[in-house]
Amino acid sequence: MEKKDIKSMSEAEIASELAALGERRFRAGQIYSWLHQKRVTSFEAMTNLSRPLRQELAERYRIPQMTTAGCRVSRDDGTRKYAFALEDGNIIESVFMRYRHGNSVCVSSQVGCRMGCRFCASTLDGLERNLAPSEMLEQVYQIQRDVGERVSHVVVMGTGEPLDNLANLVRFIRILSDEEAGGISQRNITVSTCGLVPRIGELAAEKLQITLALSLHAPNDALRRTMMPIASTYSVAQCLEACEAYFQATGRRVSYEYSLVEGANDGREQAEELAGLLHGKNCHVNLIPVNPIEERSFRESRPANVANFKKILEKRGINVTIRRSMGADIDSACGQLRRKIVRQREQRGGIS
Repeated sequence: MEKKDIKSMSEAEIASELAALGERRFRAGQIYSWLHQKRVTSFEAMTNLSRPLRQELAERYRIPQMTTAGCRVSRDDGTRKYAFALEDGNIIESVFMRYRHGNSVCVSSQVGCRMGCRFCASTLDGLERNLAPSEMLEQVYQIQRDVGERVSHVVVMGTGEPLDNLANLVRFIRILSDEEAGGISQRNITVSTCGLVPRIGELAAEKLQITLALSLHAPNDALRRTMMPIASTYSVAQCLEACEAYFQATGRRVSYEYSLVEGANDGREQAEELAGLLHGKNCHVNLIPVNPIEERSFRESRPANVANFKKILEKRGINVTIRRSMGADIDSACGQLRRKIVRQREQRGGIS
């Protein structure tokens, strides 16, 4: 019998499972608390359950775990870049960042990615598989255990396209934001997408209070297609329409991510065009000097270009910030550390 992933279940689902075993409803709350508040990694640690019940749970269910395969700490700002090994040997990445408003963790939603964005290391080897809700949760829990500090903000911007794993993403968010589990406010959770338009509508229908961030990166279709293959399927206009519908459905302001690439999308012409697209919208633009990766020719915009781009948007009344570079000395771009570890394992003759 294949064991079920109990950590990906809601409390109500655990209660249903226990009812089939003849156990009382309150046991589900105890187990749920052990998993998501005390964050134990074994049924044996659930000491307020009887030994027979713990044994039966261990026979029927599993608590997915991961181990740290690598951790790099920035000398500049203390940012911590983690590589985690999953139970099947796959590697994922997570990042811990300290800000004035609290500690933030950036989590992955997939092993690899199939979106093919030109400036991203995550997609170079394609998609291996989706992550389960438990595997997304464990990234947050594992980092909190390691640093001994509370995480108040979570961004789903690591390896993978979150909306390509929508059902597991929504389940992850609901458990993470449950006061009886992760306890992180939905308003402190951000999900980034390259622009899977139908999935944006499906996410809006969930009525979550999270922030949606669209990876835009270009103000027109022709330029966007040179950077993001998804632009050949969904136009800029379709993406903006979906984001406006998301705002209308949830009341949550959309954030537009714009990675600035020297000589490609960081000029006055692109800034003016972007300002025209977004003028009058209730939104926020996050300018991100791109993190260079060795496999691509893209280079980070010069500070003067970044400042000029921001100034043009501000003059048109658009709310805009420049994302502070975090962990630039530790392979902070998505997918870089994972890719290095995977390559090292391959050179040693396989996964150990």
